[in-house]
Amino acid sequence: MKRDDGLQRPAAHAVRELALRFRSTAEDSEAQARLAGILSLPDVPGQRGVLIVTGGPQYRAGSHRQFVLLARALATQGWPVLRFDLRGMGDSEGSARDYRAAGPDIAGALAQFFDAVPTLREVALWGLCDGATAAACHAPHDARVKALVLLNPWVRSSAGLARATLRHYYLPRLLQGGFWRKLASGGLRLGASLASLRQVAAATQEPATPEDDAPAPALLRALAQFQGKVLLVLSGDDLGAREWQALLDGDPAWRAVAARPQWTQAQVDGANHTFASAAWRGEVEQLCARWLQSW
Repeated sequence: MKRDDGLQRPAAHAVRELALRFRSTAEDSEAQARLAGILSLPDVPGQRGVLIVTGGPQYRAGSHRQFVLLARALATQGWPVLRFDLRGMGDSEGSARDYRAAGPDIAGALAQFFDAVPTLREVALWGLCDGATAAACHAPHDARVKALVLLNPWVRSSAGLARATLRHYYLPRLLQGGFWRKLASGGLRLGASLASLRQVAAATQEPATPEDDAPAPALLRALAQFQGKVLLVLSGDDLGAREWQALLDGDPAWRAVAARPQWTQAQVDGANHTFASAAWRGEVEQLCARWLQSW
């Protein structure tokens, strides 16, 4: 069955995949680990490519093989795509680190990407969750990075999570008939539920520690500095996405950054954090392909 999604697809490219080994650019010797990556290379690569930055406890395949499928789909449209394992993950050497230490790994991957694809002149960084945050924080420091694709960027803080939980979990529950039927039948542990609600409500007022609130300020600074194009994709059913949206709704500095003409925002309705269904992953693929065509 032919898909009619409004996307003008160029002629499909033949694609080959190459396994690559390269080093992180971290300065200390232990951190100069060899990293593993897979390059999806079209038969006629252009001057622009996509580097997929993994996040959390993931390796280069991604949850539900999302990164594999996305890389191959984009490569058939002529985009060279490199996906790789950060230090300590998958087949890469070294000790695992969080998104704040991903910069040298991204730099090493970019160096290998440009070396392996001589036609390459500029790239888009693509990331999910804290991979998106790591990509955005790196982007202003490399002139070759001209675009960002950010899916559910990580902006977690205790107070932010509590506010999102209160607004998008507890309040909707009060509007569900099943909740009131369960309460009337005695099937709800009312004391425990009220205690949990009080705990969440109290957390919304907790002052954030510098470490706890680190993702959002660092990300805001990076995005304010970055002058390239940005595609933001949010899941319709994800607290992390709701935390991000709360920043946009409640902070003028965030609104100013996101209101710039080079920004595009989209939502995949019903999707969870990792876009677990084939339909959701397909929608992300189409959003990315369409947006990259306009880049």
